[in-house]
Amino acid sequence: MFSSLKNQPVDKIMQVMAKFRADPRPNKIDLGVGVYKNALGVTPVMRAIKQAEHKLWEEQETKAYVGLVGDPAYADAMIKLVLGDAVARENIGAAATPGGTGAVRQAFEMIKMATPEARVFVSNPTWPNHISILDYVGLECVQYRYFDAETRSVDFDGMMADLDGLRAGDIVLLHGCCHNPTGANLTLEQFGAVIEVMNAKGAIPMVDIAYQGFGDGLEEDAAATRLVASSVPECLIAASCSKNFGIYRERTGLLMCVSQDAAKTPLTQENLAFLNRQNYSFPPDHGARLVSMILNDDALKAEWMSELEEVRLGMLGLREQLAGELARLTNSDRFNFLREHRGMFSLLGTGPDMVELMREKNGIYMIPDSRMNIAGLNKETVPLLAKAIVEAGL
Repeated sequence: MFSSLKNQPVDKIMQVMAKFRADPRPNKIDLGVGVYKNALGVTPVMRAIKQAEHKLWEEQETKAYVGLVGDPAYADAMIKLVLGDAVARENIGAAATPGGTGAVRQAFEMIKMATPEARVFVSNPTWPNHISILDYVGLECVQYRYFDAETRSVDFDGMMADLDGLRAGDIVLLHGCCHNPTGANLTLEQFGAVIEVMNAKGAIPMVDIAYQGFGDGLEEDAAATRLVASSVPECLIAASCSKNFGIYRERTGLLMCVSQDAAKTPLTQENLAFLNRQNYSFPPDHGARLVSMILNDDALKAEWMSELEEVRLGMLGLREQLAGELARLTNSDRFNFLREHRGMFSLLGTGPDMVELMREKNGIYMIPDSRMNIAGLNKETVPLLAKAIVEAGL
């Protein structure tokens, strides 16, 4: 049996990680891995998480299974965080998942089960796992134009032209905020135009929101997702707690199925439970329990929001410093897009050759498509990166 297995495509991010670890240079810079790091290069445990864990350790009396869709308190807290009052709770089915990736996978499974002929439109570029999972599940993937490599901003005209090819029942995958890998986001006005097209064509949106609080703030980053959810007949939302709660290894996500018809909620909830049962039975609870404890405790929530804001402002500061240093070195404003992008990532808009040149010459590691993790920098390494970018001729 095993001899019949096929070699699988190499994950580019894992490849970059391996090369970085093998590089003996002391001043090497890792901008490849999509994980938040502080100025010391550490992904810290957030203060509120530590406090919640201590409280949980003192109070928890069982490790028995939770329900198939997870703890209802977690779903309620996350729905409030992501959607606020945009949609009534009775209109939302929800299931806890192993991370945001699990939510994405379950959403694709739901689509496949309900409308196997649906095409899923994804931005070009998008998070590589989107396309990989779609291929594995067996759903047709159609890419729409999104990023203008010249301006390093959204190619909105190209996007709208491509979405004009939507058919009834197709899915449009949108990034709720902090677009991965580009860092370039749609405006609320542009989201409104996309909603109009989807409604006119009978297409269904799916929102992947993995970085709420990393861009312009918790409420601001949720605005587009709330607009979508309140403006369409149905939608899917995949949410992740990995980044904004810093609990990557706890694998904490949530899939939401939103309908303007509350009568559909019991059916979607039943199917969410069925999918969980088929894939992993009961979802992990530790991270979900911590999240619900924090969001339902005023003091813990205030502590979490304070630290999350520190993280957000720190990344914005690094963006400002990098754009300023590049302006000084080039005597031009062509890198101002770094100030406009939001979240951990920016796409420089160059090819693998330039990326490889910076790796060989300067020990700068990023994904071959030139996606870089801003959170991999600190005040001391920003000038090194800026110099490498200019020397590479970008």
